[in-house]
Amino acid sequence: MPNVDIIDLNNKVVGSIELSDAVFAAPINEALLYEAVRHHLAGTRRGTASTKTRHEVAGSGKKLWKQKGTGRARMGSIRSPLWRHGGTTHGPQPRDYSYHLPRKMQLGALKSALSAKLRDGELRVVSEFPTAAPKTKLMRKALDAIAIKRSVLLVDNGANKNLELSSRNLEGVKLVASRDVNVYDLLQHNQVLLSETAARKLSEALA
Repeated sequence: MPNVDIIDLNNKVVGSIELSDAVFAAPINEALLYEAVRHHLAGTRRGTASTKTRHEVAGSGKKLWKQKGTGRARMGSIRSPLWRHGGTTHGPQPRDYSYHLPRKMQLGALKSALSAKLRDGELRVVSEFPTAAPKTKLMRKALDAIAIKRSVLLVDNGANKNLELSSRNLEGVKLVASRDVNVYDLLQHNQVLLSETAARKLSEALA
């Protein structure tokens, strides 16, 4: 089992934790990671692009000229897609881009992402996050002490109002509960900080 050091908010080692091989030392499947990211992004698309068909654009429905005898092509409506200001043929319509990804694939991708972060030294475990007061300054000080220079994903085991208020205004910092961890967030951030309780929860729940 991977043995990971537990650090405090002063970046000092205060213990260690054994994590599940099945979760944090799983084979890294890049194809699964790709599918999980694609699935996540598809679910976030708004899908609001819309064009008007010939039945929706403004204009009279009167036949412009008689069918025969004028020498011109027959034409039934000024709203025809052939005319300027007419309707659009086969244009985009509002739709839902999300699709179902099998749960086994999602779990496999999540294990791959956690294993890749641990392998690359981008995953660390802290004993606890600063939650004494809702102060952004305290969170910034803690992250600086742990040597977090770029984007970081904070993973805690549950809702904590003070932690949420402390971290939400920091650029490049995102807080999620352990039950809401996804592959996209893991890969998008340069560092991942797990609380000790969140690390144990993930190790047990995904094993």
